[in-house]
Amino acid sequence: MSVTERPAPPAGAPPDGDASGRGAAFSSLVGGDELRVVQPLIFASSRPGRRDVRFPKPSEAAQAAAASQPELPAEALRTAAARLPEVSELDLLRHFNRLSHLNHAIDLGFYPLGSCTMKYNPKVNEWAARLPGLSESHPLDPPELSQGSLEIQWLLAELLREISGMAAVSLQPAAGAQGELTGLLMARAYHRSRGEGEQRTTVLVPDSSHGTNPATATMVGYRTITIPSNERGGIDLAALRDALGPDTAALMITNPSTLGIFEDQIDQVVAAVHEAGAIAYMDGANLNAILGRFRAGDAGFDVMHFNLHKTFSTPHGGGGPGAGPVGVSERLAPFLPEPLTLLAEGSPEEVKRNAWAGRTTPGARFGLEADGTRAQSIGKIRAFAGNFGMHLRAYTYIRSNGDAGLREVSDDAVLAANYLRVRLTDAYDLPYDRICKHEVVFSGRRQKREHGVTTLDIAKAILDYGIHPPTIYFPLIVEEALMIEPTETESLETLDRFVAVMHEIAERATRDPAALRAAPTTTPVGRLDEASAARRPDLRHDFRTS
Repeated sequence: MSVTERPAPPAGAPPDGDASGRGAAFSSLVGGDELRVVQPLIFASSRPGRRDVRFPKPSEAAQAAAASQPELPAEALRTAAARLPEVSELDLLRHFNRLSHLNHAIDLGFYPLGSCTMKYNPKVNEWAARLPGLSESHPLDPPELSQGSLEIQWLLAELLREISGMAAVSLQPAAGAQGELTGLLMARAYHRSRGEGEQRTTVLVPDSSHGTNPATATMVGYRTITIPSNERGGIDLAALRDALGPDTAALMITNPSTLGIFEDQIDQVVAAVHEAGAIAYMDGANLNAILGRFRAGDAGFDVMHFNLHKTFSTPHGGGGPGAGPVGVSERLAPFLPEPLTLLAEGSPEEVKRNAWAGRTTPGARFGLEADGTRAQSIGKIRAFAGNFGMHLRAYTYIRSNGDAGLREVSDDAVLAANYLRVRLTDAYDLPYDRICKHEVVFSGRRQKREHGVTTLDIAKAILDYGIHPPTIYFPLIVEEALMIEPTETESLETLDRFVAVMHEIAERATRDPAALRAAPTTTPVGRLDEASAARRPDLRHDFRTS
């Protein structure tokens, strides 16, 4: 489609009709019309015989060594060469760089994706993770060659233990969802150790929880029961007490919730769960809102997972690797995954005191638990002790901020969310009008009811201003939900521009709703059929059309 055939971009869009500043790199003159094109497949650049790398000829010694190895069975050998694209190194580099620029990223613009916490990752974290002595550390290295790596893992677990108020922490889970799985596996092992494994079959989940909570409970073999929210957006305490019983294995509660609201009845919630003999699980995904203000362990929770990307600034998305450490109370500590990183020799307080001062501790020795050390352990959740690169980034972030800095992180996150809450209440409905924490959930129901503009239309229009849309239609309990999380890393000027954009979109909904329904107009591609793309993805290259 010609650019001139598309609706005109909004007045506040970036100059030259290009939301990312890519300029002509993604335009092409075809038949006299300027077309916006998505980067073609790498196969379009393929030419027979072209190579991006040439491997050296193996030495005679290598050839002799290979000749002595057993041959692969015939069924494991290809009958024809793989049909890979044949391109130069430069073509390959340009192709993937262009693809990367088609994506929005936190390094390019504002990314207020609610619940996901797309916060800026300080580059010092990346520097630390790439230090040669750490980046080249291998999990199979013997302990005597891995003392620095083991010490950092031990120190990070100690920091997370202090931050959460928990008795012990495992760094092993590779993502927040796997941290949830680990927590419920430990809850199940706990009940089985008490002879109640067959009796406790249900997990209670508030309707404002993360979607992974009921999914995780189902994976572990539990039946889930949804607990409704009250009129203030908190958990309905009466409904919770009615649902609790001798068949309850655990309550999984996100605090603050996906509504961005802190559960102000949390003491009564935990007491009721424990009175029923169940495990109190806190989804720690939104810990970034309460650092230094609330500790799950102090409140009586038995288990909590940490999403390192949401709170401690490790990379988010892209398929991993991730990290979702899990902390537990004393009664669940025997069930933690093995192995834990140990301080085998030395004083814990001396090691921590020296570490905070930037010194190693002479005579201190670190190692991993031997298999079978804890007879009740649920075993390994994954290989080794977790994704070490993510641990390095989180450790660097925590140490860079210190205790006062982490409190400020939460203060700024909460301030930014409430700033948007106050500034946008005139333009969008606010289902729960109360102080929020890290995020605020609006509703586009007014725009839909009065002008036929849906939340999806609003989200698409936001793209035209070079801003990533907020999360939409979640939480499910809010009609036409717009879930906005500004994080603590954005400037006042960025927030003010976002407010101006949201007000302009609300005004355009009254003046020209058809234009919003046609958005976006400045992106490389326009409105896509998302349902078909999700249900019938086309992931194969058709060589017949090459």
